[in-house]
Amino acid sequence: MPHSQTSAHRDSLTGARLARGASPWLLPTVATAALSLVRARKSKRAAAIAVPVTALAAGMLWFFRDPEREIAQGRVISPADGVVQSIMPWKDGRTRVAIFMSPLNVHVNRAPLAGTVTSVEHIPGGFVPAFNKESENNERVVWHFDTELGDIEMVQIAGAVARRIVPYIPQGTKVEQGDRIGLIRFGSRVDIYLPEGVEVAVEVGQATTAGVTRIDRD
Repeated sequence: MPHSQTSAHRDSLTGARLARGASPWLLPTVATAALSLVRARKSKRAAAIAVPVTALAAGMLWFFRDPEREIAQGRVISPADGVVQSIMPWKDGRTRVAIFMSPLNVHVNRAPLAGTVTSVEHIPGGFVPAFNKESENNERVVWHFDTELGDIEMVQIAGAVARRIVPYIPQGTKVEQGDRIGLIRFGSRVDIYLPEGVEVAVEVGQATTAGVTRIDRD
């Protein structure tokens, strides 16, 4: 397994890094902030511009944070930081748990179980707010994992601002539970489908932490 996918079981709560896939947004913003700060020494107008630009750069650094974590024990763990938006029984017996991710959340998603990625499918679509019902037809990436519980489906859904989903790994990759698998830029949603017979342990409105919050119950 590549170095970037080293088992997250060795992560520490104290460390942090910037998310992969952040560069196209982050680098121009930080460079502009640095330039504006240099010019601020010679011009009051430049100094006035430097304040919001530097604040934006700081916000970008915060948004694209990727903290190290000690992965929790459990069959199925949360793939995303956010709030449980809905828990819905599906026609085929599965249960869909939808997690809404605000711009304040960490947007790096993690593998809910250990297994093999059997497919990663990008599906074009719209960009309505991820908390709307119409977001079912948004731009999304559909993942399938072959796990000890069978096939597990996970869907990364782009929102009104999040117009880019960045998968980190391709089909055929073996992952450990909690490994980083992709990024959604800005507000968005992640759905995970629990197999028939697997009881949900979370509730609507409950906050979740990727790699830490257990989704199923024994």
